[in-house]
Amino acid sequence: MAERPRLAVVGAGPAGLAAALAAAARGVHVTLVDAAGQAGGQFYRQPADALGARRPRTLHHQWRTWERLRSGLDRYRAAGRITHLTEHHVWCVERDTASGTFGVHALLGPAQEEGATVRADAVLLATGGYERVLPFPGWTLPGVVTAGGAQAMLKGSLVLPGRTAVVAGTGPLLLPVAAALAAAGARVAALVESAGPAALLRRAPALAAQPGKLAEGAGYAARLLRHGVRTLARHTVVAAHGTGRLEAVTVAALGRNGRPRPGSARRVRCDTLAVGHGMLPHTDLAETLGCTLSGTAVRVDGEQRTDVPGVWAAGEATGVGGAALALAEGHIAGRSAAARLHGTAPDPRGWAAADRARTRLRAFAGALDAVYAPPAGWADAIGDDTVVCRCEEVTAGRVRDAVDTLGAGDLRTVKLLTRAGMGWCQGRVCAPAVAGLAGCPLTPGRRPFARPVPLGVLAALPEAE
Repeated sequence: MAERPRLAVVGAGPAGLAAALAAAARGVHVTLVDAAGQAGGQFYRQPADALGARRPRTLHHQWRTWERLRSGLDRYRAAGRITHLTEHHVWCVERDTASGTFGVHALLGPAQEEGATVRADAVLLATGGYERVLPFPGWTLPGVVTAGGAQAMLKGSLVLPGRTAVVAGTGPLLLPVAAALAAAGARVAALVESAGPAALLRRAPALAAQPGKLAEGAGYAARLLRHGVRTLARHTVVAAHGTGRLEAVTVAALGRNGRPRPGSARRVRCDTLAVGHGMLPHTDLAETLGCTLSGTAVRVDGEQRTDVPGVWAAGEATGVGGAALALAEGHIAGRSAAARLHGTAPDPRGWAAADRARTRLRAFAGALDAVYAPPAGWADAIGDDTVVCRCEEVTAGRVRDAVDTLGAGDLRTVKLLTRAGMGWCQGRVCAPAVAGLAGCPLTPGRRPFARPVPLGVLAALPEAE
């Protein structure tokens, strides 16, 4: 019997799961490589079995879809068609130009001190996205978390980040986070959204094309109303206060120029601030492979292929658009990869329904991006003494000095002059803010490794690599 072609799928969120199931159903052996201990990604994050959650479905609004994906994964694992590697933190994907095969290098377990390599004939990147957080005075206080971080604590650990919360920033993620915190017993003192009703009305035709999504948003709004959560539209957090940890935040109304309106500031007491300003694609692994980016996302064709032979990408890495879009893209990518690995051209008619969904959902995502853009004047409102890069303790003033005095004109030069982005997170947290302050594009910085790697792991690699 001929050996099945091997596909490595990096990431076990909606896109990765959909791709793995589609490829496995078509005769490909799939190795599903993921950093988490369980499949699902951030969207379908599950509490650990040891927590004994009685009703985990209450934290999710697409539980039936998750059950279908989990059932398919279990079925193909039992049949030997999918190998699911958990707690594998991928730091590099290499392509052997002579053979066209790939090596997926990962660090194992929580300690990440040992390495492992997965060999495959093709790779599908479903690496998801990460949150954009724009700095303000006090954002480094304990008690300030990202909106997604608060959601992860609830879903994965059944833990409230605090008793009295403010949810702030911009983007559709704020609604489910605020609703979940309120339902779990936290008092949500305010939902602070920088976008306003006028922005929604301007994009009404594109948004109305997805009535299910609008109904979902309306459902969250109704829950917030039942819990008595105050919504402050066209407002922003201008400062967080506390001695040792968060005690209160100051919020202010935004004027037409996107800057805080004088005299509108008010203080809201809280012990938790869940803040986020949208999502950005995770493209580190795609960059190490040399995949072309379109803006901040991986560029793909109609089959979700990148311009590197043997590499597909799907989900938030190709443009942030939510779980439904990720599922459609993952299904298309998995079917395409399976056909190509078997040496045949795929028939797009086989994924026509997913293609239609992809088109509609991409248009919807584009409309949301326009509605939930960060306030135009956010960079001007940051004082020079505000820390921008937490890892290296670089202030906004140092970034501005690098531009105004030293002549830096791009993100890399600012990094070299200030060390902003040279810390443990390698700029994932601070790069959007540094770029905004410097007035330059958020250009990805191609690096050989997607995460820090112990020297012992590098030394143990075969010499040819």
